Amino acid sequence: MTTTTVREATVGLLRDTGMTTVFGNPGSTELRMFRDWPDDFEYVLGLQEAAAVGMAAGHALGTGRAAFVSLHSAGGVGNALGAVFNAYRDRVPLVIVAGQQARSLIQLRPFLGVDEPTRFPRPYVKLSRQPERAADVPAVLAEAHRVAMTHPRGPVFVSVPEDDWDAEAEPVQHRAVRADFTASPEALAALAARLDACARPALVVGPGVDDESALPQVLALAERVRAGVWISPLSGRSGFPESHPLFQGFLPPVAGQLASRLAPYDVVVALGTPVFTYHVPDDAPPLAPGTELFHLDPDPAQAAWLPTGTSLVTTLRPALTQLAAVVRESGREPPPPRVRPEPVTAADRLTPELVLDELHRRLPRDRMLVEEAPSHRDVLHARVPVDRSGGFLTTGSGALGWGLPLAVGRALADRRRVVCVLGDGSAMYSVQALWTAVRHRAPVTFVVLDNGGYGAVRALGRRIDIDPVPGTDIGGIDFAGLAASFGCPADRAERPDDLGKALDRAVSGLGDEDGPHLLHLKVAGTDGTLYEPWAR
Repeated sequence: MTTTTVREATVGLLRDTGMTTVFGNPGSTELRMFRDWPDDFEYVLGLQEAAAVGMAAGHALGTGRAAFVSLHSAGGVGNALGAVFNAYRDRVPLVIVAGQQARSLIQLRPFLGVDEPTRFPRPYVKLSRQPERAADVPAVLAEAHRVAMTHPRGPVFVSVPEDDWDAEAEPVQHRAVRADFTASPEALAALAARLDACARPALVVGPGVDDESALPQVLALAERVRAGVWISPLSGRSGFPESHPLFQGFLPPVAGQLASRLAPYDVVVALGTPVFTYHVPDDAPPLAPGTELFHLDPDPAQAAWLPTGTSLVTTLRPALTQLAAVVRESGREPPPPRVRPEPVTAADRLTPELVLDELHRRLPRDRMLVEEAPSHRDVLHARVPVDRSGGFLTTGSGALGWGLPLAVGRALADRRRVVCVLGDGSAMYSVQALWTAVRHRAPVTFVVLDNGGYGAVRALGRRIDIDPVPGTDIGGIDFAGLAASFGCPADRAERPDDLGKALDRAVSGLGDEDGPHLLHLKVAGTDGTLYEPWAR
């Protein structure tokens, strides 16, 4: 093999794996990596490291490939950790490289040196390494990429001392890993037998369905056994067409409410989800007596901690294909379709219901929707149905500041317009990503629902008799003016009479080539009904 440098070998690996869009915020310990930067690579600058990770995550979800992220030493990794946590919980494949001081200085505790760098991002990465030798860097990065892309996918971390990039190393040949695996025929046959014999089956669809592009297989199974279909609590993805007659709604992250929704079913099959994602304490059992759970997911750790049911450790597409082939087509009556709320016909102020009804009227069916408005998530799910695989992204993990950069990265993946619905509190965690959206002309429409504070926290406070909750008022931010300061065109509306024209400009009137746009809407506060869904 021809001897080359670590940097040259790494560039070849990134090119072979399709990671030629690099997201980051550079510093002194990364500079040598950028020597002779190749013309076919694009560097996407985030003005804060969490924004860079969020944009990389959106790009990875849009392309289906791992994204490459460059962070600066300990401070950059620390700034990014909330977004790394989201990427880990939401199974987003990222290859994260952080700069470390020169090997000759590490023992001297230098400025910008990182003590125990591999421990810093754990446990929220699948792999964490600092190569023992400079020559090992390309091989470790190749291994990290394979780990990131193996189900369950997720972020990986490699710390690279800054003088390693100029050292000699051997080129690394990219190789594929075929990572689909399935449960045994006996396990799938036993599940098929239970579905054949049961009276009322249900499927619970989690983010793993979207992650594995398994919607056709889920649709085939649901229609064959006539199962009611629910979305798992606080799912970060879409996974089933919400206008389908078998779709029943969204499970709440409260034990008693979740068990109540699933109590009518005698067999529940959970697909790519932990099912029991709770947000507030509740002494209720996970499932009502008489409800039997089967759980299909590629993560053995998740299978180990689930409190009830039978887990099949498997990727979804091959398992569901085999299951649909052996289960009998059912003649049972399907569950009644859920009842949708009536559209708002008149209002004297902007409410979330009115805004989201009007947004739905203007939203093309193939438009990608990103959401980070926790106060209004139930209303959005009720009034803006998502009907295509990959059509919805949010934070399934709860660390705010994910949605805005996620939307930017997702738009850069295929240059198709994304609509991003944000709360005012969420937007301020990562507003720096507006600058990147402008510089790269990312086709994103940001709709900021401004209720003057952290409405979800207020609502949860009222659940446990804490009212008022200190530190939840954040009014007085001019989001349209802030966006304009970054160079992003913006509008605002405060009255129902202004809403239609503003949405027409921001949603219907913009094409994929028109770059970003922000719409600032002053809306009424929430009524405190968080996790009390509108339909049962």
